[in-house]
Amino acid sequence: MYQPFSLEGKNILVTGASSGIGKSIAIECSKMGGKLIITGRDSERLSDTLSKLEGAGHQQITAELNHQDELKNLIEQTPVLQGVVCCAGINKRLPVKFINKEAFGEILETNLVSSSILIQMLLKKKKVDKKASIVFISSIAAHSADMGNAMYSASKGALNSFARVMALELAPQQIRVNCIQPGVVETNILQSGDITQEQFEEEKKRYPLGRFGQPEEIAYAAMFLLSDAASWTTGTMLTVDGGITLR
Repeated sequence: MYQPFSLEGKNILVTGASSGIGKSIAIECSKMGGKLIITGRDSERLSDTLSKLEGAGHQQITAELNHQDELKNLIEQTPVLQGVVCCAGINKRLPVKFINKEAFGEILETNLVSSSILIQMLLKKKKVDKKASIVFISSIAAHSADMGNAMYSASKGALNSFARVMALELAPQQIRVNCIQPGVVETNILQSGDITQEQFEEEKKRYPLGRFGQPEEIAYAAMFLLSDAASWTTGTMLTVDGGITLR
């Protein structure tokens, strides 16, 4: 059967795979034939993700990407890759007058620096194959202002810029680099305590399609960018947001 979106024969590293969007991306990629290398900080939750992957030959590596030793260990255990998806990220909402260097540094380190250094180390160790695809999970916050979200927005805006330059630098090796910019996705948003059930329902009404996204809908976008169907797509910011940025 003709299948341009197949991931057969591709080793794919997914960071932040222990929950949310990263977990969904790993699961959906396995359904398309990809061989997954999943990593995250929580070994128990990572094992749960591993148990849900289809097919055989997948690999679980527990690692804190902000710790250099653990990052090096991850690189050493990783095979040559045809795909990388960087999903690890955090947020802490504070009005600008209350932000501090420690909180800002933690967000930038996790959302921007650790993913960037991971790719740098993979490239240096020749762990990224020619014609591979690198995907960063960014956010519409990179270009949409939201009260209390300055630090997160700054980290995602910087990530987009970094990815565009990387796409240009790696184009001679036919390595593609793209970002996905989701709107609000239903993961653990209510459990975080940042929003009440009433606010949750009211916010959904702002979306032209009338709902928030599901993790697998972001996974489908990642699968496209990882597949050979996107072989002429690089340096782009793919927005998957239910139309909210049309407002």
